[in-house]
Amino acid sequence: MFNTSKQVRGFHDEKVAIVGDERANMRARRNSNRNRLKAGLVRDGKPKPLGSHTQGSYAMHTMVQDDNLDYDIDDGLYFKADDLVGAQGASMSALDVRKMVCAAVQDDKFNTPPDVRTNCVRVYYNAGYHVDIPTYRRIETTNIWTNKVEYSYELAGASWRTSDAKQVTVWFRETNKELSPESVGEGQFRRVVRYLKMFSKSRSSWKGKNPSGFALTKLASECFVSRLNRDDDALRSTMKAIADRLVYNKAVQHPVVDENLISDGDPRPTYFMDRLNENLGHLNVLNEVDCTHEKAMKAWDKVFCTSWFSEQPPEDGDDDGEPKSPVNKSGGGTYATS
Repeated sequence: MFNTSKQVRGFHDEKVAIVGDERANMRARRNSNRNRLKAGLVRDGKPKPLGSHTQGSYAMHTMVQDDNLDYDIDDGLYFKADDLVGAQGASMSALDVRKMVCAAVQDDKFNTPPDVRTNCVRVYYNAGYHVDIPTYRRIETTNIWTNKVEYSYELAGASWRTSDAKQVTVWFRETNKELSPESVGEGQFRRVVRYLKMFSKSRSSWKGKNPSGFALTKLASECFVSRLNRDDDALRSTMKAIADRLVYNKAVQHPVVDENLISDGDPRPTYFMDRLNENLGHLNVLNEVDCTHEKAMKAWDKVFCTSWFSEQPPEDGDDDGEPKSPVNKSGGGTYATS
């Protein structure tokens, strides 16, 4: 395969990963929202939460760049179940808890007021970000065999349902460490997830037709093909493995709870499989013996619907695609901890 790893990695660092000021801005908004929420709960005489924990792609560091700054920051809020009771002492409904949280984050500074969604409260920022606040209750039980206290969690969705977002983050970090071929750095698996998410949103006409970012992450974990120092080969091989997997199984199971992220009959896996096969065809040129830098760059441009690759000159005027300088193995910048 014609070596385009340096260019694919460069695309990741410049056009895919979110680094530096953008990440810092998100963190600042998250923190100010937490402060507003805590103050609002105190003002309204509501229960004190156990704490907040970021979750989803922000916590997994798999968010990708968006020209419209349409970023979704998920910041979970946790309460003791025994604290979530109404005036008559009965347990609060999932909807009542979401309404309580929504009231606590209201602020005249917002042009669009926060609102109650099915699984969270959403706070809108003019820059394009929104912070989603999914709210959980922690249930304590005592193990009859060990006599130890154990915790489980339920999300305030349409009704209370079992969920464990913190465990999802643990799952991802362990998977990234296990699958990535490097011993240091952020991990090739994490980068491949980002590439797939960027590919999935590379055309506006695809919006809403492909699986969610979380479902893509789960598919990548099942089908990931590692290639040390070769992100181009790892991405291409993983795309092929996912397309092959979706031929015989369209369902995608949640990694930590017993439920499907995507069930049979959902049209999104088939749509994504077709887009993968369509674009893997563009990359066939990389296997041709007379492949050139120009041909290879045009192929990746088609995959990501960009002109970035064709703007990259061959190194030192050579046309064999081999990197003449070491690929940065430490990843696309630094990331703030959540």
